[in-house]
Formats: sequence, structure tokens, C-alpha cells
Amino acid sequence: MPSASESPTATATSTGAGAPASAVPSPVPPAARGPARLGRLLQAVAILVLAAAVLSFPALAPNPYILSAGIVVLNYAVLSTSWNFVGGFTGYISLGHGALAGLGGYATGLFVVKAGLPSFVALAAAALLVAALAVPIGFAALRVRGASFVIVSIALVLILLLVFQSWASFTGGSRGLVVPRPFPGLLRPEHHRVFFYLFAALLAVALLAWWLIDRSRFGLGLKAIREDEDKAESLGTATFAAKLVVFVVSAGFTGLAGGLYALWFGDLDPVFQFSILTGAYMVLMALLGGVRNLFGPLVGALVVGIALEYFKVEFGNSPLHLVATGVLLALVVMFMPDGILPAIGTLFNRFLRPTQSSIREVTAAQLRDRDGGGPPAQSTEDTPMGERTGTTA
Repeated sequence: MPSASESPTATATSTGAGAPASAVPSPVPPAARGPARLGRLLQAVAILVLAAAVLSFPALAPNPYILSAGIVVLNYAVLSTSWNFVGGFTGYISLGHGALAGLGGYATGLFVVKAGLPSFVALAAAALLVAALAVPIGFAALRVRGASFVIVSIALVLILLLVFQSWASFTGGSRGLVVPRPFPGLLRPEHHRVFFYLFAALLAVALLAWWLIDRSRFGLGLKAIREDEDKAESLGTATFAAKLVVFVVSAGFTGLAGGLYALWFGDLDPVFQFSILTGAYMVLMALLGGVRNLFGPLVGALVVGIALEYFKVEFGNSPLHLVATGVLLALVVMFMPDGILPAIGTLFNRFLRPTQSSIREVTAAQLRDRDGGGPPAQSTEDTPMGERTGTTA
């Protein structure tokens, strides 16, 4: 038996004649550490550039429409990041998160109009209400998987749409609900500027929460569910409880995004608020950017949000923007199935980093040739059992 001071390579060589294969670790050369540091530096620079761009956008926007389009894109970014708590960690595809956003918007508006609460107190209360309602919803929906879960999430959208359209005496019905502005004294450009920064702050909090979960023990359990839920449960992970907790967290952030949108836009329409398209856009943006990456939903929201606004301006209410987003999703699935950011990372590793050796399995003959020859390796299959164990007389 080799001593602890022997290197892995020496151990593999000394035992190579008695075993058909062995693992030979090849450490990463010092020359490869430079590109790794360069990659981390580029990530830090990209984050700083993104933060600077967000903070300076209101001052650089040429007109209020461009600023309002920026708010819409930020809202999409918050929604897709909120969806990614469930979709990215557990692999469950929910088309019902649009209903949670609509519920947050209507709850915020009703707390302001009916209960007379201050706008941002109503926003916090609405987020708590959505998170609380997500508990029984999750108890029902998360007991099924795959296509059944998708169907249950769609049913949630349709049920809430029917309720808020029919309950006219309380919700306004098909006429919708008008939500008073929280800053009535501000002109439209200043109003947009304030809400742009509010959405940016909410996005930063959502990204921070996702990052913390991603690096936690709880996040490891969620990823185990994504890879193989049955195996994760057999190994002791409380899969249902973990799914329920992350679903509630996702619902809370989604409700905050919907409520903040209601305070900004001020006019709620049940058909728009409880639309399956909203949930579909969340899925599209997260998949487009990369569901396993922190900034994947943000990148997808930038691409899809800007494209949607462009098509609406150029072609009005035609369904061309739906066709374009469908084609975009098909192209990504075909050529970048993991999303834009993982594809960029793959290109970076391919062209900027040197080829690195890894632990590989080699035969005893290959080890003998590498060491300059030696006696032929004897197969263990032709060796008597006593000689293998060293118990022969």
C-alpha cells in the first residue's frame, strides 16, 4: 500500500501493472491561472458597467417614452428573475406567475382604494398577501410534476381572471381599477425617473436573494431536485418543503413587481394583468438568457423587452411581435439550448483559455509506455485469486 507522501501519479504507476486502469490527476498549470483571473475581472467589470448604465439611463433618456420603455424592461427583468427562483432552481416550468403578478397589482390597488393605506404600505401588504396565498397554491400545485404542473399553473391564471372580471362591485370588473399615483405632485418625466430607480432597486434585491440561495445549502437541495427529484428525496432532502419555500419566495417578489407596476402605471385591466402571455414571457426571458445563471433572466429581459417595445412602435397591435419572439425562442433552443450567457462563457473558455488536462483514465500499457517501458502488464483476470490478495503459500 503506498504511503501518504507518495504523489497520485506515483501511486497510479506503482499499481498500474496490477490494474487495467487508473486515474491520473493532472494539476492545472500556473499558466492557466491568468485567464481564470481575467474571467473574474471581466465579470466584475461587466457588473460595474451594467450598474453604471442603469444609474445613468434616466439622465440619458432622450424623452419620457424611452424612459417608460426602460421601466417596462426593468419590470420584465424583475418578473423573470422572480420566476427563476422556481424555474432555475427546481426545473419546474410555471406559466402561472403572471397571475401572481396580477394579484400583487390588484391587491396593491385595492389596499390603496378600498382600505386607504399609503401606497408603499399597500405594496408591502400586497406582497405579503401574495406570499401567503402562495402557500395553499403551492400545496396543491407542487404535488404534481411536468406537464401536470404546467396545466395547474395555467388553471390558476384562468381562475383569477374569471374572479376579477366577475366581481365588479369590488374589483371593478371588466372596467378595471384606477390606482392613485403615490407622487401626485410630480410631472410625468420625474414620475418615470423615480419609478425607474425603484424598479432597479427591486431588481438588485431579487438578484441578491437569488445569489444567496444559489450558494447556500438550501440551494444545493433545490438543484438536487432539478437534477433528479426522486433520488434527492431518497437521499434525505425534504423536496416538497424546499419547493414550497422557494415558491413562496418567488411569489413574494412577483407580487412586489406587480404591485410596483400598478403604482407606476395606475390603470389595471384584468385581461392584461391575468394573461398567460405574461407568464410565457417570463419563461422565454429566463430561458433566453440562461436559467442557471444569475444574470440570465436580466439578459433575456433586455433582449425580449426591447424587441417587444420596438415591434409595438413599428407595427402597432399586430401579432408580429409574438411571431418574432417565437422565432427567437426557437433559434435559441436550437443553437444555444442553455441560453445566451452560457454560450458566451463556452466561447470564452474555448478561445481565451488554454486547454487544461483533467483527471483521465488510462490503461496500464499506456502508463508503461509513458514511463519508458517495462515488463508487460499482467491482466488481473489471468491472475489466481490467491496471488491477487497475497495469501498464496
